[in-house]
Amino acid sequence: MRLRIKIEGKIYEAEVEILDSQESAPEYPPYPPVQSTFVPASLPEQQVRVEPERDDEKECRSPVAGMVMKVNVEPGQQVEPDAVVVVLESMKMEMQITRPQGGLVKRVFVAPGAAVKVDEVMLEFA
Repeated sequence: MRLRIKIEGKIYEAEVEILDSQESAPEYPPYPPVQSTFVPASLPEQQVRVEPERDDEKECRSPVAGMVMKVNVEPGQQVEPDAVVVVLESMKMEMQITRPQGGLVKRVFVAPGAAVKVDEVMLEFA
C-alpha cells in the first residue's frame, strides 16, 4: 500500500505494509515471579505521656506561634486586671495578650524579637 503525506508544504510518498496482529506483536521472554520482600513494621509500644500539672493562674502562655513585639512588664511589677502584658505578631497581625486578673510578675521568659510556639510560657506570676 502506498501513502502520500504532506509535511510543511512538501509531499512525501511512502510504501506501507500492514502485518497481521501476531506478526507485529514482539516476543517477550517469560519473567519469573518476584518474591515479596515486604516486612511489616512492628508497632511501637503505647507510651502514656504524663504532662506536668499546669497552673494557668500563675503562667501566661502564648496562644499562637509568632514573634514577641513588646513586653510591657518586668519582674517584681504589679499588674492590674486586664492589663496588656505582651504584644505578639502572628501572620502579620498584632495580638495584645492580657492578664484577666491582677498579680505580681515573678519571671519574664521572653524578650522583643523572640519567636514563641503555641502554649509556650512567656511570663510567670507569683
